Amino acid sequence: MTRKRVAILISGRGSNMAALIEAARAPDYPAEIVGVLSNKAAAPGLGTAAAHGIATASLAQSRFPTRELFEDAMTRVLESWETDYVCLAGFMRILGADFVNRWMGRMINIHPSLLPAYRGLDTHRRALADGVAEHGCTVHFVTPGLDEGPAILQARVPVLPGDTPETLAARVLVEEHRIYPEALRLLATGQARL
Repeated sequence: MTRKRVAILISGRGSNMAALIEAARAPDYPAEIVGVLSNKAAAPGLGTAAAHGIATASLAQSRFPTRELFEDAMTRVLESWETDYVCLAGFMRILGADFVNRWMGRMINIHPSLLPAYRGLDTHRRALADGVAEHGCTVHFVTPGLDEGPAILQARVPVLPGDTPETLAARVLVEEHRIYPEALRLLATGQARL
């Protein structure tokens, strides 16, 4: 089995990145994590990746005059790693259409809501404010529209009496760490396609 080469984009601690790295340690997993790229040099996840022997890079968008030049530099890093697929794991930047189209069908994201509900930020607070009975997370293909790409997998959690955004987020995160490696497995084996 030839394992697919996967790069992960992060901005912070990268807990979903860590879940993907852990899954890829299994000899029968169809993907290997070849690089982690952050838009923040101080992202704790870079240290986690390096400790696993994974190549890392950071690019600060502020050092580039335009988003296009920043994303061109990201593409050069990803291509230097011979990346087959890109996973977004808490990458807190909206990507431009050219970059998204370059990786169309080969870039996925984990989002903390049951899309199409609660695109964007503050999903747990918004779900609680609406009084929903269920919340969860979605792994989806990245398309130019914010959190609009087709879903690959979703996981649901009940909203409990007394939940806060933090307690709800913690339960959703457990499910994120479960379904993201499974979604990447489906992508890498060709079972999930855009």
